[in-house]
Amino acid sequence: MILITKLTGMSQRCQVTGAVPGFGHSISHSHRRTKRRFNVNIQRKRFWVPSLGRNVTLNVSTRGLKIIDRDGIDVVVGRIRARGEKV
Repeated sequence: MILITKLTGMSQRCQVTGAVPGFGHSISHSHRRTKRRFNVNIQRKRFWVPSLGRNVTLNVSTRGLKIIDRDGIDVVVGRIRARGEKV
């Protein structure tokens, strides 16, 4: 018996904001509606976290990057770990 598994890509979820894809319709000129997906702009970024003394790789949206710039990587990683996510 041969099992074929489908490999899924990186999840479309921001680890900082929790943003996930939205769903809606593409509307043509004749106003026909077809289903579409509004993907989040997810980037895989590596950050140096001084409090941990190591690099941490996060899947973050561009809005999440702005939050990291504003609040600092130590604070953001603390919030992620407080939620119970492994970093």
